[in-house]
Amino acid sequence: MTNILIVDDEKDIRDLIGDILQDEGYRTRLAGNSDDCMAAINDEVPSLMILDIWLKDSRMDGIDILKSVKRDNPDVPVVIISGHGNIEIAVAAIKQGAYDFIEKPFNIDQLLVVVSRAMETARLRRENADLRRKEVTAADLLGSSTAFKLLKSQLDKVTKSNGRVLLSGPAGSGKELAARFIHSNSARAVAPFISVSSATIEPERMEDVLFGRETAERGVEKGLLEQAHGGVVYFDEVADMPLGTQSKILRVLTEQQFTRVGGADKVRVDLRVISSTSRDLRSEIAQGRFRQELYDRLNVVAIQVPSLEERREDIPELTAHFIEMFNRTQGLPLRNLSSDAEALLQTMVWPGNVRQLRNVIERVLILGDGTGPIAAHELPGHESPADSGGRFVMGATIATLPLREAREVFEREYLLAQINRFGGNISKTAGFVGMERSALHRKLKSLGVVTSGRGAEDEGDN
Repeated sequence: MTNILIVDDEKDIRDLIGDILQDEGYRTRLAGNSDDCMAAINDEVPSLMILDIWLKDSRMDGIDILKSVKRDNPDVPVVIISGHGNIEIAVAAIKQGAYDFIEKPFNIDQLLVVVSRAMETARLRRENADLRRKEVTAADLLGSSTAFKLLKSQLDKVTKSNGRVLLSGPAGSGKELAARFIHSNSARAVAPFISVSSATIEPERMEDVLFGRETAERGVEKGLLEQAHGGVVYFDEVADMPLGTQSKILRVLTEQQFTRVGGADKVRVDLRVISSTSRDLRSEIAQGRFRQELYDRLNVVAIQVPSLEERREDIPELTAHFIEMFNRTQGLPLRNLSSDAEALLQTMVWPGNVRQLRNVIERVLILGDGTGPIAAHELPGHESPADSGGRFVMGATIATLPLREAREVFEREYLLAQINRFGGNISKTAGFVGMERSALHRKLKSLGVVTSGRGAEDEGDN
């Protein structure tokens, strides 16, 4: 139920406001000094506050309380009232985050209008924030490969805790999506998810962006850490963070508080930290580019996000997802994959990982031949090993070999590509190439191919 905290040192005034608001159906609480006010906030965060500027016999005045509330509970609207009102006080209060300013003696109708608008504004802000969070968490993690199942199992475990997570993996592999999965399935799902791009923020602006700033001209400007209060802050490519900022982030992780640039007050924050890197942080530490203490703080739970080449079995499912998404969001054709196109995608090299696959599919849908199944010739890389006449194009090296050796080179590369395509699963590979599994084992042994068994090769027989 909506509750409004009324803070005024004059009993008659706070009782009058309380009675008026109760008649309108609001639940009210009253405080006559700063200590009672802060105790009431700690007991239950109010939906709205009506706060007097001047509080006799109090440790804090209204502006001090306003700063504290906006620091710890920024979503609570605060309406300032004062019998000594002037434009300077009003401007100071608004700069510190007050919703509005009312001068005593006030008009009851004016008070009710301001309270109603403040409550409605707060409600709309909460709804908009919820909608934004739903938009960014709508995409589920997709896959059924062994590598993906291991990743999903690890992510499921860390959603139940509040520990810091360090995600490692190549660029484009989906580290931010993994971080958003942790957030959206945790107890902080309704709180903000704030992404910090360590690589794109200019070093000289990093502290302003993270900690915010206070100036006489613009008042308080909240940084990303303050915006993430109660939720998750995600440091993308944390190895790119400047050394000077690293030491200050370390202090935030230790103390859960910081000071805005140009400010003096401590800002307390409740944050869960998830970070990611595509570099070897131990190597960065050895070369003096990353602080060992920060690494130790961030690396509570380390999770490796696999490359797309480690989860080739997931390519058809990921492709179908991207096709449906581009059809829904851009109106691009809703096409499926031909068997040749699927095989080619699963055997291609993917240095850009899932991000590159997404870009390839978008380009094919934009420039493709029509609305039928996507054919292999529409994909990049289809030109080799066949020329425009459909003939096999022989490499210079293989052309110099005797027939038997050339055949072995071809068979080895072909079978390795198929084994990788099916995630090391020998049963699935044998089924595709048209061989008995025992015969495929013998062929691989004769070619000197050693398989790792990472694909659970008996899976196909279960």
